[in-house]
Amino acid sequence: MSATSPSDAPGLEWAARRGMGALAEKMGMEFTEFAVDRCVATMPVEGNTQPVGLLHGGAYVVLGESLGSMAANLHAGEGRLAVGVDINATHTRSATSGIVTGVCTPIHLGRSMTVHEIVVTDDQGRRCSTIRITNMIRDLPSGRA
Repeated sequence: MSATSPSDAPGLEWAARRGMGALAEKMGMEFTEFAVDRCVATMPVEGNTQPVGLLHGGAYVVLGESLGSMAANLHAGEGRLAVGVDINATHTRSATSGIVTGVCTPIHLGRSMTVHEIVVTDDQGRRCSTIRITNMIRDLPSGRA
């Protein structure tokens, strides 16, 4: 996992143990904050662009889904699994260099469903994309982690 250095934050420790997944690692994502009420990750523009040099719209969505799904799983707790059932994104600006930062906050944290908003900004703090993800939470069959 490309997480930041070890932290006292239990959420970052949980995320480091769980891992972000191969796609998030290939895209260079790094978590910098991780708690039920706020998750933050960065991602480089370089290596994640369209042929014309803009950050690919799908890259914004991967960042948003990674943050929202991981946050939902932290909320779900041990023995439960959150899976994405809906995601949408509105891109309002293009990043062409540097890093983007995604800040994920909950809109709804229920027993069976979560909804998160992820705001992605460029190096100048300008909003580039707004993503909303809904995750369904279910119990894992016994014996599965």
